[in-house]
Amino acid sequence: MPNVMIRKNDSGGLLFYVAKKDMEETIASVETDTSDAWGGAVELTDGSRWYIDPVSPPPSFPTTLRFKRAEG
Repeated sequence: MPNVMIRKNDSGGLLFYVAKKDMEETIASVETDTSDAWGGAVELTDGSRWYIDPVSPPPSFPTTLRFKRAEG
């Protein structure tokens, strides 16, 4: 479960950065993105999927969270 840094880009989207892999992608979709919680299945623009248990209250960005690769 890598540590992932998430920050906003200039256009207001979220960037997903894994330092150990030197991988940075834009987040395309988040399963849960409400005023009460943030997380679940996260899909990146390269098609890869990651997962984090929903965080409540939602984090403020930039932040570092632990994700795991989503199955299937």
